[in-house]
Amino acid sequence: MLKFAGAFVVAGLLAVCSLGAAERIEIDWSRVIPVDELDHYWRRLPAEMQYLRNTRPSGRVVGGYPATAGQFPYQALLLSDLGNGYSSVCGGTVITSNYILTAAHCVTDDFKNILNGGVAILGAKDRTVYESTQQRISYARANIRVHPAYDVNNILNDIATVRLNAPAVFGSYVKAIALPARSDSRTFAGFEGTVSGFGRTSDAPGSSISSVLMYTRNPVMSQAQCNLQWSTSQVLAQHVCFDPAGGRATCNGDSGGPLAVQDAGRSLQVGITSFGAAVGCAAGYPSVFVRISYYRDWIAQNSDYVFGA
Repeated sequence: MLKFAGAFVVAGLLAVCSLGAAERIEIDWSRVIPVDELDHYWRRLPAEMQYLRNTRPSGRVVGGYPATAGQFPYQALLLSDLGNGYSSVCGGTVITSNYILTAAHCVTDDFKNILNGGVAILGAKDRTVYESTQQRISYARANIRVHPAYDVNNILNDIATVRLNAPAVFGSYVKAIALPARSDSRTFAGFEGTVSGFGRTSDAPGSSISSVLMYTRNPVMSQAQCNLQWSTSQVLAQHVCFDPAGGRATCNGDSGGPLAVQDAGRSLQVGITSFGAAVGCAAGYPSVFVRISYYRDWIAQNSDYVFGA
């Protein structure tokens, strides 16, 4: 299973101490390791980029900033059970009280098998502390929906939804994000994009992800700009790219997490972190996201999100 920058393997769902919507789940975060030290992280990158596996930039969180409590109330952290005593960690986005939007590679294995459910952490500023703002809600394997045309080899249709076992409670720290309306034909090129998540702060082998939620901002790229660095066979109409200028990329965030813009005073999600983050951090390649507007019908059919006209 592939996880890009900010997606990790963790041994540590230790105990569920109480039941209900917000479950008291203790996690041994000391056993988190970056997935980019594992073979499967690199399988989907072209052969000519494999040299980057041994290229370490000076720091992964370049130009990133710690978020304040409630700054990104739509941010989710997903821990999906791998079935071997470990869980994968990815980002996601709250789109309704029942559903999280994420990347397909976050909830499947190398063979596209759906993982065994897991836990969503919402409202977190510091993941290492069970904050009063947090809600930890389980989800079952049966409630994970992966795009039927997800292509693990060519990184296409990398999108999934997760239905929570109990609804999230909305407030100052947990809220849904808006998605582009059906009539919205904008590409968002030139908009200032924001990526967020619990990215790695060091490139030392075995280093952990950030304990606090981080974010960074850079422009959303046009398709033509992105295709100057990613070929037209790799980045298609279903993708949207984030400018890597200044070393800013989704190394600051989580695979499966959001690319958002500000639109009419609200946060609007335009992308889901898919691939390219490790390459972007090491060599200045744009990070590549699933374009939300390309999948409106699929999202509507696989969640209870209602798109505006």
